[in-house]
This record gives sequence, C-alpha cells and structure tokens, in this order.
Amino acid sequence: MTQTTTPTPAPAAQPAKPAPKRGNGNGATLGFEAQLFLAADKLRKNLEPSDYKHVALGLIFLKHISLAFEAKREALLAEDPTAAEDPDEYLAENVFWVPKDARWSHLQASARQPSIGKIIDDAMAAIEAHNAGLKGVLPKDYNRPALDKVMLGELIDLISGIATGEPGDTAKDLLGRVYEYFLGGFAGSEGKRGGEFYTPRSVVRVLVEMLEPYKGRVYDPCCGSGGMFVQSEKFVAEHGGRIGDIAIYGQESNYTTWRLAKMNLAVRGIDADIRWNNEGSFHKDELKDLRFDFILANPPFNVSDWGGDRVREDARWVFGVPPVGNANYGWLQHIWWHLAPNGTAGVVLANGSMSSGQSGEDVIRRAMVEADAVDCMVALPGQLFYSTQIPACLWFLARNKNPGGGWRDRRGEVLFIDARKMGALVDRTRRELSDADIARIADTYHAWRGETDAGAYADVPGFCKAATLEEIRAHNHVLTPGRYVGAADVEDDDAPFEDRFSALQSTLETQFAAAERLATTIRAALAGLRHER
Repeated sequence: MTQTTTPTPAPAAQPAKPAPKRGNGNGATLGFEAQLFLAADKLRKNLEPSDYKHVALGLIFLKHISLAFEAKREALLAEDPTAAEDPDEYLAENVFWVPKDARWSHLQASARQPSIGKIIDDAMAAIEAHNAGLKGVLPKDYNRPALDKVMLGELIDLISGIATGEPGDTAKDLLGRVYEYFLGGFAGSEGKRGGEFYTPRSVVRVLVEMLEPYKGRVYDPCCGSGGMFVQSEKFVAEHGGRIGDIAIYGQESNYTTWRLAKMNLAVRGIDADIRWNNEGSFHKDELKDLRFDFILANPPFNVSDWGGDRVREDARWVFGVPPVGNANYGWLQHIWWHLAPNGTAGVVLANGSMSSGQSGEDVIRRAMVEADAVDCMVALPGQLFYSTQIPACLWFLARNKNPGGGWRDRRGEVLFIDARKMGALVDRTRRELSDADIARIADTYHAWRGETDAGAYADVPGFCKAATLEEIRAHNHVLTPGRYVGAADVEDDDAPFEDRFSALQSTLETQFAAAERLATTIRAALAGLRHER
C-alpha cells in the first residue's frame, strides 16, 4: 500500500552490516515460473505483448491481494467474526480490503461466463474504490471487444493454480515471484519497448550488492516497474536486516509504467512513495527537497529530447551544464544533487558516457573526477539488456569518500572494474551475470572501500585497478576501465565457443567495413590522379 514515508535523517557514518544470511542464489527462476509464463503466453493468441502484459499482470495482482485478504479474514473470523467485516482491521495490517464480488473465488467461479470481462472490470473498480492507495492504478479494460473472453477464462484458471495449498506467506511469495518473472518475460517479448520499464535482474543485483542499502532512504528518479526497490528489500531481508529500516522513494514519467511499479510493490507488500507526472524528474522534480542515502537508477540511454534547453540555469548542474542533445550528464548531476552527505549512488549508462567529449561532456566528467564525486566505474558485457545490444557501464558516485565507520579514506582514488568478459548467454541474444560474477564484482568493491571482513584489496590485471587522480589525468579523465586495468596475466581460453565466435565475427565485420572505406578512398584518389594527368 502506497504511503508517504516520513524522511529519516541521513546516517552520520556508514551503518554496520547485519549478520549475513544465505541468499537465494542468482534468482534463477523455478521451473514452474517459466512453464507458467509459456502457458499464459500461448493464451494471448494475436494480442500484442504490450497489451497482454497488463491483462496477465492485473489478474496476478488481483489473485495476490485476494489471497492476502482471505488469509487475514480467516484469522479475524476465528477471533471476532464482527471484525472480519471491518475494512480498517485489514488496512491496519497493510492488507487491501477486497469486496465480496471482487474476490478471486468469485472470479474463478465466473471464469466461463460471457460477461467475465465486465466482472473483472467491476472487481478492479471496486478494489480501487475501497483502497485509496490503488486509485488509478489497476487495469480496467477487460471488457473491451478485442479481448477474447474465452482466453480470459482460461487465464483465470491458469492463475488459480498458483500457490494452491500453500500456507499464506509462502503463497504470497510465490505470487510475487511469478509477477516478477512475468515482468521480465514481457520485457523480453517487447524487445526495445520492454527495456523502458524493466532492468535485467542481474544488473539490478550488481547495483544492490555493491551499494548494500541496509538502512536509510532509497531513491530511483526513473523507477520503471520498481525492480530496484524489490531487490533492495530482498537484500535487506536476506542479510538479516529489518525491512522497515529503509524508506523507498521514486518517480516515473510514464503513467502506464508507474501503474506497473505500484502493483509490483503492492504484490511485495512494500510501502513506498512513488510519484508520477508526465514532465519527469528533470522538469518537475517531485522530491526536490529530499536527500537520499542510496540512489539506484537505470535512466534511458542517450536521450536527445530531454528538454535541456529549458533548464539551463538549474542549481543541479554543479559540475557543468549538460548538453541539450544528451541527458546522460543531466541524470548523473540530478542524482548527485539528491545524495545525502554520506550517500552513494549506482547509475546504469551507455558506455559512451565514460569517454565522450561532445558538447562539453568531457569538461563535466573532469569536474566530477576532480571533485572526487566518482567512486567506481564498472564496464559491463554486451547483450545484458532487452532494449539494446550495446554494452553499458555502471557509475558509482559517493558524496563522501572518507566517511569513517571503519572504512578507509578513498579520496583521490577511483576503482575501475572490467567485467566485459563476465556472464553467459541464456539465449541467442541475451546474457546474464551469474552469482559468482556478481559476488566477485561486489566483493572487489567492498574490499577496496576497506569494509570490515571484506578482505584485503589488490589490483588484478585485466579485471580491477585502483587508479589515482594523476593516472586519470594522464588519460584525459576518460573513465573506461579497459584503459586502467591492463591485460590479464593469462589469456582465458575457457570462454564458450559461442562467445569467442561472436567476438571474432564482430571484429571481422569491423575490419571488413574499414577495408571497404579504405578501398573507396584509394579509388577516389586514383580517379583524381587520372583527371589531373
């Protein structure tokens, strides 16, 4: 249920880590999740994934809140039957009130009726009417003529089987995992459009494992479907912390995506203050007076029409006015502006942001480095994202690189990590980072920061390098990790054939293109000589 959380003061020093628990691994999905998605996807027939996404996710959400309501209702009936019909009893425990005709049991019994579309729409409207936090969030177009009512009934039957017979908490967790898996599945089906609302889980996990948001305020200025927040809460829970120790804030400019985020967080039982306006964080910063302990963001890459000409005099541009034709350095400075005194941020950006010299971006990057705003740079492998095949990088920013609390003084130093060779192909077009990959990247960062029990840091040729400002100046403040980490001591011959073949093919295509350009130039030169004679 969405609420405005009262800001908590920024921590004076870095919080001590709770005792770690064994995690759930890579988040590799259970077999039933994949099978369920394939079964549901078959039902959509000619319906586009972008439309069907809301149909399926809306029903999963309805099943989830109905399940939570029924469990609470059973408990209240055992204690005080009159209390079972009091909506406040449910709201007091973060359980949505579900009217009788909106409960899943009613939908399941009506699944084969020709009027099932209207029954679902009425159920969604009734739930919104009784729960202010869901107003305007739920899909209510199941009765449109283009939607096959037989398909709707079959989808209800399919979703009805999720969590059947499981105890309350386990059932809700299963539904949450199914919702998350479906988000990723639809992002894959939609390709580039899907990347607008979904950040691959392994990328989010790198950000979360490195920043370790145990306590304080967490913010995402372009939050998509809320994946950063879900992983942050999972991280706290899996490492023995208390979920209530973090307060979540976000903003999203796409109304449809904002609705996905609200449902995604509600399925997880996560309280959050997620704002929407169609102007976006640059032009209508809903949280401009707040500062945050952790910021995790995957802004849209290289946006050229971000309206930079309208915010030329903005106070957020501490390191220089970002170019009108590219929002990358606008995002970095917006995020820096919102960091608390000891805050840290992880930002996903296109690789070009590390070396671009266009429109003064090199001047801004130099100012950020010289001000010790940049803490760590990570080069990621290609093919991680649904929206683009080009490789991306992670920028880690820190307001204070000498925070105390047992951590070492990192001023005048930047950590570079080259993870381009990591990950494995999960299909022909997409790669994922493994548990071991994520752990190696995060552990290197923690050791370099000097965290307790993180072990000693050491440069590893070909993988990581702690570079001084003098070394970065020698490279004209270009922040591409490959310039600093050098070559590995031993060539890795164990890469899968598909990876080596893909790399070789890419190299050959580049060389062929260069050869063609050279041949064209030579022919033109020869033609010029002939005319001169």
